[in-house]
Amino acid sequence: MKFSIVISLYNKLTYITSTIESVLAQSFTDFEVIVVDDGSTDGGAELVAAIPDPRLRLVRQANAGVSAARNHGITHVRGEWVVFLDADDAHHPRFLESILAAQKVHPQADLVATGYMEVINSEDQWPPQWPAFPEPLSIELITDLPTRWMISPTLCTGSVAIRTDRLKTMQPCFAIGESYGEDMDLWFRLAEQTPVALVQAPMLAYRIAVPGSLTTHHTTFLLPPFLHRMRARALSGSLTEAQSRSALWFVAQQEVTLARSAIASGNRLEGLRCLARGRYAASGTRWWLTAIMSMLLPAPWVKNWELWRTRRTAVLVDAN
Repeated sequence: MKFSIVISLYNKLTYITSTIESVLAQSFTDFEVIVVDDGSTDGGAELVAAIPDPRLRLVRQANAGVSAARNHGITHVRGEWVVFLDADDAHHPRFLESILAAQKVHPQADLVATGYMEVINSEDQWPPQWPAFPEPLSIELITDLPTRWMISPTLCTGSVAIRTDRLKTMQPCFAIGESYGEDMDLWFRLAEQTPVALVQAPMLAYRIAVPGSLTTHHTTFLLPPFLHRMRARALSGSLTEAQSRSALWFVAQQEVTLARSAIASGNRLEGLRCLARGRYAASGTRWWLTAIMSMLLPAPWVKNWELWRTRRTAVLVDAN
């Protein structure tokens, strides 16, 4: 079997059927689907159990969180590659086909992914209208994921496929008890071991603004745990010099982002603390510009600057 698709399910009755349908509609058909029900109470697991497809298996566990559910799913896989999919997202019918194409072009990559598109939660049109893709598909080989990520966010949970043999050596793959950044933690650890092959086409529809979603906007000015672990690996000597430099720079850039948020909220002292922690980015213009903001610009100006940059970035990404 080529692919095992692991779907973690917790109270997503409204979405799970369409998510599974997007998988069963794949043009490449050598796969299994493992739905790990994380103690749902809304009847979603019963909907899954009623789907009469032999490729689909339902695994149940007491509620333990998304990380535990994904780790549990990994223990049941039989395919050469593992794909993770959230219970409210959808794959393009050519998702697996495009992953196969990328594997053939870059067989050295144990982490293969496609692009993705964010879709505001709506029942009016789902699956969404997929854009037309150029032929042949463009495939990028990424050897420095932190640097590439700062150009634009690169991977999303449902857009990634990982070689099973490598994945099982990293168990527990997802940090238990964490539901923010636990996926990025795995992608960056994998990218320290293997290059990433990225299909330049959005083959995943990622719902945003879903009630009960685990993705939340954090208002504190502290890094999530996975970035602390990333910095610790970079300082431990376990990475190459180039990897350490890239990882430290990436984490420092996140501190700069937090610094700007703190300054925009009027908390200049916290902004300066974040900048101090982000000293590994002090050789760049962004760090020094933020330092100037912290000392000279009123908070509303900084807030408007950040809003303008966010909108401009979104426009540039859409244009590409």
